[in-house]
Amino acid sequence: MQLTFLGTGGVTAAPLFGCDCAACECARRDPARVRRATSALIDTGRERILLDAGLTDLQQRFQPGALSRILLTHFHMDHVAGLFSLRWGKGAAIPVWAPPDDKGCDDLLRHPGLLDFRPALTPFVPYRFGELQVTPLPLQHSRLTWGYLFDWHGTRLAWLCDTCGLPPDTADFLQGQPLDQLIIDCNDPPRETARNHNDLSRALQLVLQLAPRQTWLIHLSHEMDNWLLNNGLPENVQAARDGQTLCVGARLAVTV
Repeated sequence: MQLTFLGTGGVTAAPLFGCDCAACECARRDPARVRRATSALIDTGRERILLDAGLTDLQQRFQPGALSRILLTHFHMDHVAGLFSLRWGKGAAIPVWAPPDDKGCDDLLRHPGLLDFRPALTPFVPYRFGELQVTPLPLQHSRLTWGYLFDWHGTRLAWLCDTCGLPPDTADFLQGQPLDQLIIDCNDPPRETARNHNDLSRALQLVLQLAPRQTWLIHLSHEMDNWLLNNGLPENVQAARDGQTLCVGARLAVTV
């Protein structure tokens, strides 16, 4: 299985409009340091699953029939913006799964176009999409949000974005699941006060609690990138980059 980070930034990612901080200036000079809306493409060979849809050029990135399905974490704009133009396209319907949030985002649920919103999955219950097992996990955010546990032939990868800490039931569930890969929200550098996303201190607390073999930080702000310019991360914890691909299998992830 391959997971490609299509985006790794939050709403204040680098380069931020009007900001001249070091991280934003670096991102303007070097396209490799640009962070777009956090999302990923999962490719199992038979399934191609889009995980969140905040990128606004989805209709250009993917041809009709290229996506097997879409999994959404929640209905904030930076995770669904690309669906607004995609929905009016032509071709076969695209199945979409999301948390059972009746408010959705704007009129997406009332006017879905070719988006086929399916009945919500049940938290902590595993589902199979081809050979890939997917389990939705409740997170802590300003609106109903799910993470996902992906099990690929016994290799487990948890995607936990957007969240500030974890609900006790989700933490207990994941502690009973040996994790090979943890991909986790880390919007901010260390902070004393909790906000709507993990800061680095809270993200690293979860790393210690869940004990994955390898951790990738996502949903990074320009402030977090500024911190990374002058500070290091613990062993086996890395900041993900847009376009990076993890080749996951046999309890190993190799980046390309």
